[in-house]
Amino acid sequence: MNFNKTFNTLFGYTPPVEYNFSLPEDVQTTESNDSQASKPEEKVNVFPSLSVNIEYMRTKYNLLINSDIILREFTLNARGKQYNAFLVYIDGMVDSEIMDKFILEPLMLRNKNNLFDGAQTKVISEAVANNITVRKIKKFDLSNYLMGCLMPQNAVKEVTDFDEVANGINSGNCALFVDTLNLAFDIEVKGFKQRSIDTPNNEVVIKGPHEAFVENIRTNTSLIRRIVNNENLIIENLEVGKITKTKCAVCYIQNITNTDLINEVKYRLNNLEVDSLLSAGELEQLIVDNNALGIPQTISTERPDKAAKYLLKGRVIVIVNGTPYGVIMPAILVDFLTSPEDTNLKVNFANFLRALRFLAAFITLLLPGLYVALTSFHQEILPTGLLYSILASRENVPFPIIVEILLMEISFELIREAVLRVPTAIGSTIRNYRSISNRGCSR
Repeated sequence: MNFNKTFNTLFGYTPPVEYNFSLPEDVQTTESNDSQASKPEEKVNVFPSLSVNIEYMRTKYNLLINSDIILREFTLNARGKQYNAFLVYIDGMVDSEIMDKFILEPLMLRNKNNLFDGAQTKVISEAVANNITVRKIKKFDLSNYLMGCLMPQNAVKEVTDFDEVANGINSGNCALFVDTLNLAFDIEVKGFKQRSIDTPNNEVVIKGPHEAFVENIRTNTSLIRRIVNNENLIIENLEVGKITKTKCAVCYIQNITNTDLINEVKYRLNNLEVDSLLSAGELEQLIVDNNALGIPQTISTERPDKAAKYLLKGRVIVIVNGTPYGVIMPAILVDFLTSPEDTNLKVNFANFLRALRFLAAFITLLLPGLYVALTSFHQEILPTGLLYSILASRENVPFPIIVEILLMEISFELIREAVLRVPTAIGSTIRNYRSISNRGCSR
């Protein structure tokens, strides 16, 4: 009891029952403000007035203190008329050359596409009968004219509310606002630096592809699509996280994967009530069922060829933006004891290696317990010479066998964690010490 009390005093915290504070007079106003703040924000549509849009974007992105948010105002020419407009983008996430050549230059400079007689109508057809001229006229639409004539961009879409505008800007696009239009143009001009495709670090094979996933979700999906090479491969994008809105790609083959499995995966992803999702490891913990034994239900891989093989087996792959791993759902015991290289080897040798892995897993799980059981309770099973050797080696050890096994397991885990976490210069020394310790234990 004294130990528990001392421990709780040092490391615990018990909040006081009564608090001495006074409420302000406008407590009702504060409570009403808090209740309003707790309500979800309503979507705000783009205004037709350019000045209102500018003020809204300045407030939304805190342009007075944000140094990497750029708001570029300019005048655009369309059909002989001039309109005020502005661009919003994040410096460092866009390609400046693409913006200059394919957005600002066509919109600002006078050329044959935007120089016109200034008329707001366009004659589609004309016919003369009985000295009467009949013309079919199409009214000039500024948004359609910008989309079809003045923006030679591959990916441009019209958005009507500021939430969609912010999502595009945060992902590396730029937003174009034009006066008199109650919509904005989301233009893809991504140009941020990213890691190139490299060899796998953890799943190394001798025979097989040497490509690994990267942090960019679109690069990862292209790697899978290039391997599968089938139009039935479906890649759906979902957003997870109320704050981060992390993009997740759900990949499956339409005519192979079970529909109930697809619906279950999408249901669990859409119902994740979390503020942020930053890695595939977090997704694995959030999406699986809770079990007391901690049995894994998913498996992660950094190899696109392995992901493609599981897609062809009817599994679902989920790729999280910003993580060089794909999550395979669901996973069974055999999946953890197979290698991507098994299909590249002869059948007999691949089966031998698979059986060897099963034996290694059996030894890893049961060898410490078998050693304790045989040396402590069932010595008659051991040969006499081996039993004498074990007793002679433990003659000067003051601990029971089970304590010795636990200390050895904890020591190995501490060494493994130290090798992974410490800097490289120190880690090499720990690795050498670990190899010496392993040789001493083997003796």
